[in-house]
Amino acid sequence: MTKNVLITGGSRGIGLGIARELAKAGCNLAINGIREANNIIKVLEELKGLGAQKVIYCQGNIAIAQDRSKVIEEVLGTFEQLHVLVNNAGVGPLKRLDLLETTEESYDRVMDINLKGPFFLTQKVADHMIQHKDRDKENVPCIINISSISATTASINRGEYCLSKAGLSMMTQLFATKLGEFGIPVYEVRPGVIETDMTAKVLRKYQEMIDMGLTLQSRIGSPEDVGKAVLALVEGRFPYSTGQVIMVDGGLTTPRL
Repeated sequence: MTKNVLITGGSRGIGLGIARELAKAGCNLAINGIREANNIIKVLEELKGLGAQKVIYCQGNIAIAQDRSKVIEEVLGTFEQLHVLVNNAGVGPLKRLDLLETTEESYDRVMDINLKGPFFLTQKVADHMIQHKDRDKENVPCIINISSISATTASINRGEYCLSKAGLSMMTQLFATKLGEFGIPVYEVRPGVIETDMTAKVLRKYQEMIDMGLTLQSRIGSPEDVGKAVLALVEGRFPYSTGQVIMVDGGLTTPRL
């Protein structure tokens, strides 16, 4: 049976890179985002063209409880069973401010979308997976959280983002611990510098740092790099690694003398 996958924030950036790789593998995809449906028609057509058997769009802001419920209802209304949740949706601060100047408004926005939303969405999905995991024993369900090197690497001009990703990392540990008894693995994929809309304004700066040796592999990462790692997890190629972190950072966080 083909795996049914929900990818939050799946219509652009890293999420779309993940969706493309899973589409090539023939997965059924539920793409979540906040944009109007008519703005991502080409994205859905592309994913179908790459090999996805069925693709739907579930509009909604995962920071809002009502939207989370609506997204799950739409997914299960189409696929009946959800095998994989990819918690990818995330935002950076609207304005990068020094740690001593960060506003509560920015803090709340980032934490709601990057951490609270994934936490309570995972709660709902985990309940579903526990209830239905024996229905299709060939497809072991799993949950994949897309965090960031910012979970452990301090950036004092976007502290709220770092905190949200550190929280997401602990969330992985918590759900891996809870769901272990049910045979449902939970993973964290931790990207480094990836070329997306979020990094567009600082890409030149990062490229200069990479040219000076910031990473071991001398290039900026692509959304597809992250997608390939997620695909390996979706395909069950790490069956004895629940709770673990998969680094996709070109060696950026490798300690060096």
